[in-house]
Amino acid sequence: MLSNSDYFLTSKRLGFRTWSKDDLDLAVGLWGDFQVTKLFDSRGPLSREQVKYRLHQEIATQSEHGVQYWPIFLLESGEHIGCAGLRPYDASRNILEIGFHIRSNHWRKGYASEAARAVMDYAFVSLKVTGLFAGHNPKNLSSRNLLIKLGFNYTHDEFYEPTGLEHPSYLLKADEYDDISEDYQEDA
Repeated sequence: MLSNSDYFLTSKRLGFRTWSKDDLDLAVGLWGDFQVTKLFDSRGPLSREQVKYRLHQEIATQSEHGVQYWPIFLLESGEHIGCAGLRPYDASRNILEIGFHIRSNHWRKGYASEAARAVMDYAFVSLKVTGLFAGHNPKNLSSRNLLIKLGFNYTHDEFYEPTGLEHPSYLLKADEYDDISEDYQEDA
């Protein structure tokens, strides 16, 4: 089990670290679960090789841009529960994309919200981004509701190639985050 010092970011219940090439089994447990991927990847259940490619993409994104959808773990037990993080979106405007994937056996426990808030704070406070972009499959009402609860504002529909669909898309600007981040701290 990892100690809290092994994480570069923590929240009340969660610890974040970077993916490594040794994490294939963790990645398969997450992205190999069709319940997790069906709303953001239209290829059907992903093979071990497809998950391995996804893992290598996350590692490359960390190496090239200093961000990724980081694996997250329960601080209490060290159990892997998913990933949450950032990826490049609009470098010219200093906007990153936020995303989170929670293992299906950990749904409806508040982990996505907690992870998203930790990542939002990291993005706005540590990385000093000007905004965060987020999108979701039009059928994923849970993600829609969470983004709205987190303070994101709908801006447009955007084509997302992995699903072949127009995804509702949202933006949260740094000044808007400053206004709502105090509310998050009171909830903690």
